[in-house]
Amino acid sequence: MSIVQGSGMDPFAQGLWDSASAAPPSAAAELPGMQVDWKETGETHIIKADLPGVRREEVKVELEAGGRVLQISGERRREVQETGDTWRQVERSRGRFMRRLPLPENAKVEGVKASMEHGVLTVVVPKAEVNQPRLESAQMSG
Repeated sequence: MSIVQGSGMDPFAQGLWDSASAAPPSAAAELPGMQVDWKETGETHIIKADLPGVRREEVKVELEAGGRVLQISGERRREVQETGDTWRQVERSRGRFMRRLPLPENAKVEGVKASMEHGVLTVVVPKAEVNQPRLESAQMSG
């Protein structure tokens, strides 16, 4: 698994690709059942994605559009079919997947870390200090 920072136009900046529309050029789709939780703490954004059956080597975590979009992509491969096996039911999804999440202004793209354990990808994005405008009271006369 690697974290890559790319550049260029981001056709998915508005969020999740709608699988009902035409496929994007990459022909990747949202992995059905790829559930994502996003928690913001005082110091970080913590994003967790369920990727059961996907190995760490099959997942890419990338920052695109100047670090403003977090992209999780990969591929769940089909199991090898043995000669003589009869499949009775196939429900688990397989194939390429991609999920894009626009990051807020306070995301500090330097220092993003990703780890995977027990089929759960965890991405930790540190928060940058955002300069808040100072409010000063005006003297009232009168």
